[in-house]
Amino acid sequence: MWRLTQRLRPHINSTRWMIRNFRSGEPTGLYGFDHLKTANGFHRFVADAIERSGELVSYISGMPSSPEIIKAMDEISDTVCSVVDSAELCRQTHPDREFVEAAHKAAMEMNDYLHHLNTNHTLYAAVKKAEQDSNLLTKEASRTAHHLRMDFERGGIHLDPEKLDKVNNLTTNIFQLCCEFSENIAEDPGHVDIFPGSRIPRHLHQLLNPIYRSTSGGLRGSKRSVHSSKEKGFRITTDLRTLSSILQWTSDEEVRKMVYIQGNSVPHANHGVLEKLIASRHELAHMMGCKSYADFMVEPNLAKSPKVVTSFLQELSKTVKPKADEEYIAIRDFKREKCGNISAELEPWDETYYTSMMKSSVNDVDTAVVASYFPLPQCIEGLKVLVESLFGATFHTFPLAPGESWHPDVLKMSLHHPDEGDLGYLYLDLYSRKGKYPGCASFAIKGGRRISETEYQLPVLALVCNFSRARDSSVVKLNHSDVEVLFHEFGHALHSLLSRTEYQHFSGTRVALDLAEMPSNLFEYYAWDYRLLKRFARHYSTGETIPKKLVNSLQGARNMFAATELQRQVFYALIDQMLFGEQPETARDVSQLVAELKREHTSWNHVEGTHWHIRFSHLLNYGAGYYSYLYAKCFASTIWQSICEEDPLSLSTGTLLREKFFKHGGAKAPAELLMDLAGKEIISVHGEGIIPATTCLLNELRL
Repeated sequence: MWRLTQRLRPHINSTRWMIRNFRSGEPTGLYGFDHLKTANGFHRFVADAIERSGELVSYISGMPSSPEIIKAMDEISDTVCSVVDSAELCRQTHPDREFVEAAHKAAMEMNDYLHHLNTNHTLYAAVKKAEQDSNLLTKEASRTAHHLRMDFERGGIHLDPEKLDKVNNLTTNIFQLCCEFSENIAEDPGHVDIFPGSRIPRHLHQLLNPIYRSTSGGLRGSKRSVHSSKEKGFRITTDLRTLSSILQWTSDEEVRKMVYIQGNSVPHANHGVLEKLIASRHELAHMMGCKSYADFMVEPNLAKSPKVVTSFLQELSKTVKPKADEEYIAIRDFKREKCGNISAELEPWDETYYTSMMKSSVNDVDTAVVASYFPLPQCIEGLKVLVESLFGATFHTFPLAPGESWHPDVLKMSLHHPDEGDLGYLYLDLYSRKGKYPGCASFAIKGGRRISETEYQLPVLALVCNFSRARDSSVVKLNHSDVEVLFHEFGHALHSLLSRTEYQHFSGTRVALDLAEMPSNLFEYYAWDYRLLKRFARHYSTGETIPKKLVNSLQGARNMFAATELQRQVFYALIDQMLFGEQPETARDVSQLVAELKREHTSWNHVEGTHWHIRFSHLLNYGAGYYSYLYAKCFASTIWQSICEEDPLSLSTGTLLREKFFKHGGAKAPAELLMDLAGKEIISVHGEGIIPATTCLLNELRL
């Protein structure tokens, strides 16, 4: 097959859009892009992407063959995504403010250019022509043509110019509101000042900033009756990670209460941002002929309709409620026993503290002891053991070229197969630092795609976490929950690294939203399985392998409050559906709606004055799609029990996962992928959509 780039003879060399091989150590820019040697390089990066895309648009306007139309369209997508994805990773992780601001500007410019592409009637006509010529296309190319046409129509290309202009303005406004929502969370995490400092457990002091205040008092035997001294306290910044630690370890209930209320009441600015976001998304959906933004977002996915989603969630809520109520009573009674007050009520700020204590006491689990077996370097070794066992591939540390990295902590790994060569590249940015994206996520940089019969563009991505360094130790030790998060994100990474789609449009995680979280949930199981843990979990100082008894205790604690956790996820998903569902004629109080949903669908009180949802960032990227996490948990449980559990580390298990699922990315219909892998019982038709089988998950959680 001849290469489109050769026929076009562009003055932009197409290899500039590929990740280069840096074995020679030659200087480059961020992520291997020569453009990004400096922050100003983002300007040229954008300009070259627009110029290259313009050449491809001109080529497509000549109406070449349908296969070439799809190939050129995919190259446009790849070129634009290279800039957009790189800018997003830079915005979230780069320590240099100049780079962050340049990346933000680049993202805005590319967002505007995307509107230009998405409203190009020549491209739309070419894609429709290609779809009609499906007999001339491969199955994947035909599916790509169909999805491209749908993308154009979901962008409003069929609307009259005035309405289309309005849609474009709304889309830009929504993007800006999402950025503002995230920035507010980062800039206003809230804080609480606690005196004296002894109210905070000593091992948490490293997370906090010491503060001092003057105190006055009598001094016996002194000529002066009053003296001043400094009392030490701590300022607790109520970001999510610190908030979680304080709620888990602090015995002082008043401190927990203060921190919980503050952490769930900021940033205040997001009240207005969220209301505008809801209104803008609803207006956009209405202009696209949908009743709600939820209708607009759910329709392309397995569920097809918000009615299907809501029915699934409400049924799950009913199923889990009796057990969740039992767990609530057990926690309340435990609190009463511990505090010696038979009438004490259980409050939301008590949950983490008492459930952690109950898990430790019943299962003899000391979290500090557990963490000693999970030094971060050994956990990375665990990821290597896993891919070698399952896929016969190895992770190698790959030398970073000068200018390629954004921080000294960053590592680069290549996934190598003995028969196939390198499969892709993975950056690891695992330590927390000021100004960095606060959560854990997998960021795409380049998607995989076929360039010619002999050349394949390898996927490149970054796995970003926020593991804390202890001030009193050079060894970073992970809590087991952190290990689970690492394996979760690694599942996303493998989805991208192992896919071998012809087009980057379907590379890796570019699948239906309610399927995207399945691999990550599946790989969480490996963080609990002793057959893998014994091969990498070793004590940081003695080298002792983690005892089987300790892992059994961890597993015993795992599902002690499974109903409570599942109920919480259902509640989150229902909030998401209600906020972006059909809107009432009169304005509603969002905080009141959230409070009512909590009372109806959880066993816990709502604390008046708290507004947890204003820092729920999943409302941005997963707007009307948070239910997909529950779909994924159901799919993953079925796949684990039917395929992996018996022999989770065998090459045959890995081959099945790779051949039936991973390598296809989104190039096959999601229902087809699931049934090919685990049989038709994994899903069921519900009305106009598809829901997952829940039996395996409910049995696993003893519900």
